[in-house]
Amino acid sequence: MTEVLIEASGLSKHYVRPAARGQPGGVLRAADGVSIDIRTGETLGLVGESGCGKSTLCRLLVRLVEPTAGTIRFNGQDLLNLRGRALKEARRDLQFIFQDPYGSLDPRMTVRRIVGEGPKVHGLGSRSERDQAVLEMLAKVGLPDDAADRYPHEFSGGQRQRIGIARALVMRPRLVVADEPVSALDVSVQAQILNQLADLKRDLSLTLVFVTHNLAAVGYLSDRVAVMYLGKIVEIVPTTSLFTEPMHPYTQALLSSVSGLGEDGTIARDRVVLSGELPSAVNPPSGCRFRTRCPIAQDVCAQTEPPLLELVPGHKVACHFAGREAAA
Repeated sequence: MTEVLIEASGLSKHYVRPAARGQPGGVLRAADGVSIDIRTGETLGLVGESGCGKSTLCRLLVRLVEPTAGTIRFNGQDLLNLRGRALKEARRDLQFIFQDPYGSLDPRMTVRRIVGEGPKVHGLGSRSERDQAVLEMLAKVGLPDDAADRYPHEFSGGQRQRIGIARALVMRPRLVVADEPVSALDVSVQAQILNQLADLKRDLSLTLVFVTHNLAAVGYLSDRVAVMYLGKIVEIVPTTSLFTEPMHPYTQALLSSVSGLGEDGTIARDRVVLSGELPSAVNPPSGCRFRTRCPIAQDVCAQTEPPLLELVPGHKVACHFAGREAAA
């Protein structure tokens, strides 16, 4: 079995939200007790509704934000206890591709400086070697050499995202987190970026966390998929089983809302329409957080939070009634 590269246990991030405009304050549980592992060389897809905590979890994994509770082990080291030089060395192996290809690039810097900043900060190679590495990486993401001396505003959205990808990969990291890297792009450009990521993953032997709303993209790029709901992981499943044997009612509802995902172009299941709105992360429901919208919820769901259990090899689900088909 492939070794685990990064493992999070009980990972939480809570924000204190002050009272404002007549609304009571409270604690916003953006991520709440998440446990997940990512294996060397795999792509883990992370899906869920807006506001469920996907981006927060991604930032926690690479220590862009500090957790409220929990542990992270990266390559055998306790990532949260690293300081100074040791943390700086670990950051070389942990890189992030941001969702916004416009706001994530400094408009005052040339592409050469943007992509070359990481190697310069870490003192990798001579100036000429770093410059050569920048040009080589720009070529890998499909940009010409003359792009190096231009500024971000001279590029399209898709080209800017390629610059962001080059900036992350020029460090030759072990883990790359791509936070919805195609959501701000046109559909035709999305396909180009997804193909680019697939090629780079193969050529550079990357381990990738891929966050998206697009289930078709997850099926194309991911080896396993983690489904997130209101700060919790509710299902972790091999990609092939995601489309054929989803066990959590929320996962079933996500899949039923999108057509053309199966190998034959369809999903043979009834459409599941969820009622109600996504509850607030400041005041989540008791027990199972999905119960207020779940078509098969029972009394036990309000009383006891279901643990994330491996019901079949490689397939974990947090549901008291996992595998039962949700009613149409």
